[in-house]
Amino acid sequence: MIGISDIEAAAERIAGHVIQTPTVPSPGLSGLLGVPVTAKLELLQRTGSFKARGAAAKLLSLSEAERAAGVVAVSGGNHGIALAVMAAALDVKATVVMPRSAPARAVEIARDTGATVRLTDDMGGAFNLVTELRDEGLTLVHPFDDPVVVAGQGTVGLEFADDADEVTDVLVSVGGGGLISGVAAALRARRPEVRIWGVETEGAEAMSEALAAGGPVPVALSSISSTLSAPSVSQLTYDHVSALVTDVLVVPDRDAVRGCLDLAEHAKVWTEPAAGCLLPAARRVVERIGDGCRLGLVVCGGNASTADVMTWAGRFGVL
Repeated sequence: MIGISDIEAAAERIAGHVIQTPTVPSPGLSGLLGVPVTAKLELLQRTGSFKARGAAAKLLSLSEAERAAGVVAVSGGNHGIALAVMAAALDVKATVVMPRSAPARAVEIARDTGATVRLTDDMGGAFNLVTELRDEGLTLVHPFDDPVVVAGQGTVGLEFADDADEVTDVLVSVGGGGLISGVAAALRARRPEVRIWGVETEGAEAMSEALAAGGPVPVALSSISSTLSAPSVSQLTYDHVSALVTDVLVVPDRDAVRGCLDLAEHAKVWTEPAAGCLLPAARRVVERIGDGCRLGLVVCGGNASTADVMTWAGRFGVL
């Protein structure tokens, strides 16, 4: 299990390479949800998501031989962007493997850094290809099955614990589980009374299906939220979530897109569905907890174009 000392060490390692993002009360979201809401605006992080933290932590931990070999990552978008940008900043050659469903903007940004981008037909194929490239000698920077990466993501929780006002319940999006594992480890150490809730979208339910099965299992992927679409969680992240998280809630893609529009209107931030899904889940948490609920939202990323969100909104009829 990742400990608070691991996360504090990661924070020291990545200081100067990432941004300490704002943690702010949101009057707009508080009015919308009917309870006090504090938002950790990780979409303002370098590369537009929390992923820069884990990527930086891992890259800075590599030996000279591992750096010289070049690094490789598999990604639905944000991890690939983060690795490409942070590797370029540290003068490390990077290869990023993404499914063709990844946002075009993510592919463009990764390529613009000088990284090699390899596209596959689906996320399962992307994970298979990255395994082959690792076996050929590239250094793998896994998006979530790596304690160094998880500790890096946990610095989000460290900052939230230091900066937020009193909260009772914190919601965190779940793909492969790296972010929620790190955040939960940090909050359990710094604010042990706080409940932590995971949020997935339908068709990207790797963690909730793992919890139901008693361990990681392969899942079918169909969600529009490519950044949450892990074909399975890892034993590492499953162990953290099963031990530290109150529950994992699953919301439809339609509601996640509606959440993006609500976040734009009420919180004045432009997010992707991986963050938009927090709002419908937050309503369910408020219903379950009742009076006295004070919410924290980890707004994990904003790497969706206006065209992407408008297309999804039209498809689901939420405009």
